[in-house]
Amino acid sequence: MKRSLLVRLHLYAAAFLAPAFLFLAISGGLYLVGVKGSIEQTVVVMPGQLVLDPSSKSLYEDVQKLLLAAGISHDFEYVKIKEQTLLTRPTSRNFYKFSMQPEGLVVSFNEPSIQSKLIELHKGHGPEIFKTFQKVIAVGLMFVVLSGFWLGVSALGLRRNTLIVTGSGALIFSLLALL
Repeated sequence: MKRSLLVRLHLYAAAFLAPAFLFLAISGGLYLVGVKGSIEQTVVVMPGQLVLDPSSKSLYEDVQKLLLAAGISHDFEYVKIKEQTLLTRPTSRNFYKFSMQPEGLVVSFNEPSIQSKLIELHKGHGPEIFKTFQKVIAVGLMFVVLSGFWLGVSALGLRRNTLIVTGSGALIFSLLALL
């Protein structure tokens, strides 16, 4: 492949994915400094004694029926089982939580703040189409990094500095990861 073509592909991939890279850096950085957002939770009064079996092969349909029986129309993609709790996903938008308590099933409607929604997207808890795009972003990031490294080491004037900076970054990353 010609160098000029690789430079152009590197530039276009980096430019196209820059908004996604920034989103991930900002949402992850805010999360790490403690800005995690909030979720407003409202207990939902449900009719009668409710039961959900997490091992049911028709759990998605069971949750839909349970919500519809309470007059709730809610669009969700799947149900996440987390110990004694079931969550409708994606949780990057309004979702329902079903907590299995000794006294019965407690249902709550959850409204995440914008920051909480961003964190959920960052964690891969968004819609399937977004999760697929995140996989494209991951491949794109690897391409941008590897092509940038290759462009640096393949240019005689940049080779030494590229290797020194990359080696320094690898060393610092390794040391901090082992602490």
